[in-house]
Amino acid sequence: MSKSKIMHLDNLSLQDIINEDSELIPLLTPEDEELINKEDVPEELPILPLRNTVLFPGVVIPITAGRDTSIQLIKDANKGDKIVGVVAQKNADVENPTIDDIHRTGVVAQILRVLKMPDGNTTVIIQGKKRFEIEEIIQEEPYLKAKVTEAIEERDIEDKKEFSVIIESIKELALEVIKENPMLPSEASFAIKNIKSDSFLVNFISSNMDLSVTQKQVVLEKDNLKERALLTLKNLNKELQKLKLRNDIQSKTRSDLDQQQREYYLNQQLKTIQEELGGVSNDQELEEMRLKGKTKKWSKEVAETFEKELSRLKRMNPQMAEFGIQRNYLELMLELPWGEYSEDKFDLKRAQKILDRDHFGLEKVKERIVEHLAVLKLRGDMKSPIICLYGPPGVGKTSLGKSVAEALGRKYVRMSLGGLRDEAEIRGHRKTYIGAMPGRLIQNIKKVGTSNPVFVLDEIDKLGQSHQGDPSSAMLEVLDPEQNTEFYDNYLEVGFDLSKVLFIATANNLGQIPWALRDRMEIINVTGYTIEEKVEIAKKYLFPKQLKEHGLTKDHLKVGKKELEKIVEGYTRESGVRGLEKQVAKVVRNCAKSIAMEEEYNKELTVEDIETILGPPRLERDKYESNDVAGVVTGLAWTSVGGDILFIESILSKGKGTLNITGNLGKVMKESATIAMEYIKANADEFGIATETLENFNVHIHVPEGATPKDGPSAGITMLTSLISLFTQRKVKNKLAMTGEITLRGKVLPVGGIKEKILAAKRADIKEIILCADNKRDIDEIKESYLKGLKFHYVTEMSEVIDIALTKQKVKNAKDLTVKKK
Repeated sequence: MSKSKIMHLDNLSLQDIINEDSELIPLLTPEDEELINKEDVPEELPILPLRNTVLFPGVVIPITAGRDTSIQLIKDANKGDKIVGVVAQKNADVENPTIDDIHRTGVVAQILRVLKMPDGNTTVIIQGKKRFEIEEIIQEEPYLKAKVTEAIEERDIEDKKEFSVIIESIKELALEVIKENPMLPSEASFAIKNIKSDSFLVNFISSNMDLSVTQKQVVLEKDNLKERALLTLKNLNKELQKLKLRNDIQSKTRSDLDQQQREYYLNQQLKTIQEELGGVSNDQELEEMRLKGKTKKWSKEVAETFEKELSRLKRMNPQMAEFGIQRNYLELMLELPWGEYSEDKFDLKRAQKILDRDHFGLEKVKERIVEHLAVLKLRGDMKSPIICLYGPPGVGKTSLGKSVAEALGRKYVRMSLGGLRDEAEIRGHRKTYIGAMPGRLIQNIKKVGTSNPVFVLDEIDKLGQSHQGDPSSAMLEVLDPEQNTEFYDNYLEVGFDLSKVLFIATANNLGQIPWALRDRMEIINVTGYTIEEKVEIAKKYLFPKQLKEHGLTKDHLKVGKKELEKIVEGYTRESGVRGLEKQVAKVVRNCAKSIAMEEEYNKELTVEDIETILGPPRLERDKYESNDVAGVVTGLAWTSVGGDILFIESILSKGKGTLNITGNLGKVMKESATIAMEYIKANADEFGIATETLENFNVHIHVPEGATPKDGPSAGITMLTSLISLFTQRKVKNKLAMTGEITLRGKVLPVGGIKEKILAAKRADIKEIILCADNKRDIDEIKESYLKGLKFHYVTEMSEVIDIALTKQKVKNAKDLTVKKK
């Protein structure tokens, strides 16, 4: 072999040729294998670690030695018995491997030839002999040397017929892999067919398969020949499946390309046939689009973009997927109302009449719309305002948009933002994506066909956030009059003017709207309705509407204000009128049923009829409670469904001066109770309260309806009045309620929700109300009719509250709070 030229195997075939005229490596015969099996494994071996390679018994491979230690080991071994121990490295990146960096199982190898390459590297041809296991390292310098023992191979096969089938399967699969892989030369199949030794066949195929070092090492470490053969068969199956899948993909890709070319030629022929028959060709449609584009009132920049995209469409094959996307884009550009506006109606009296016809109350909103019309009439052109109506549910915020559109003579469009989490819903998707669409703003503008509609952005406070972006941030550009002249939609890719759109946003809670977005809108508070207003709304709007929807007329059923008031007070508790409409509908349905079944019924409803139809009243209004008990004071509260009255109760029990607070109260409300108690302790002498009383009695404050969460600072003065009434046993003034925040200095601060609280006080038959002096401005904004029968006391100090709220008279059965000394 010294004069023979070597060629080694690559993957599952012959490997890269060392030089041009090489001969095949002689394959291991059964006789050669028997000779190798008779050889003994030396007790000590120099260890040659290999990167990215696993040597198998009987297999001949070339290796390139690059490390100084490896070159020294090969030189020493080549001068001696030419025997080395070859093991695979666990990590190929380790430059100087130790015992921990190499696998314990390796193969005894004989050096067949050492070649000095032109680039200076040393290439060694080695042949595997027997497997061994490292027991311990006995030398680390200049290279590793170890004590080893032979890894005995179990060749006793119980079922030789089964083993023979496994070997035949391995051969067949190996030949199929060579056939499927065009990169492998046909000579590889000759090598497989000429191998007579079963164990060498397994080793030869495992060595040359496209496996990782770890996978090959697992095969090498198998002691049982049958198990090693089965593992090799499994790996071959995987390799064959991968090859077949890859070939299928390549075949499909090639056939798809051929199909596209075929379709192109057929399409060209079809185009010619269509023209001969007088049909419309793609070119004619594109020409129609170009002519339509010339009639559009768009800017020079948009016109250039349209021409550019149209030219691009002309160059496309109609069978391509991009053709449809491009065509949809151009059709959108043509359908958008560039510079097309509906004519505003400047009849202010008519506009006022329409607004009053559809909505009861809401004077501020109506006034703002009429003001906008007036300025538009005088100037002729101006940017539309961006209005945000906020208030409780059911007060008519959304439906107001339709009335505004009718009053202005504009188109109406509504977009619900509740639960919107994807920024692309506002700005659109880039048209490079499959199924890309413009944002909902542009889609709605296209649908209404004008660039100045009344656009209602419903539930703007319900915008969400997700990993897909923040829609509320995308709305910043939409709702900024300085920016929305060039609104950029990702799909449209050119600016669109939204400055003439009248945006009306609606919200229930301003706190949930980001500050930057809130700052861009004109906020108008739409408060709840009074009982009187609800009765009027039911009589003028809801009752006639329900009669019409149920196929009845006013001759079939009549209802008076007294009966409607009964429905409002006994069956609804809300700021708006949605619940009221449901109850009215229930009454009308009962009448419709009686007519349909030809039963007798009362055409003029009475209060008793209402109770018969709707059942006993479930939500009777809050009533004022007597002032016979010390420590019980009436407060005023704001809720999401309007105002309410609140009772603060306090009681004393013998103890050590501790304060307990109950009633499902929030942190701020508990702090108000603590401030009130500390203020009393600090000013006990001023209120005539003995220090011993404070130290020897526990105080318990409770706010009824414990299942209802309560919070906020507005019950501060109510709690303080309750505690002073309790400690002094003085009566609280009859039919009095109060609201206001307190400080440790005894100052009274203003609070919100005044209108709703005043309405709640009227419902509860309250006659006098104590407020902070700064809240007088809120009272001035309320209609005088709402304030009729109420007397207001405006205060700045807590001492004023006590003087007004507490009488000099003691309560009945007043407690003796004197502490008896022992």
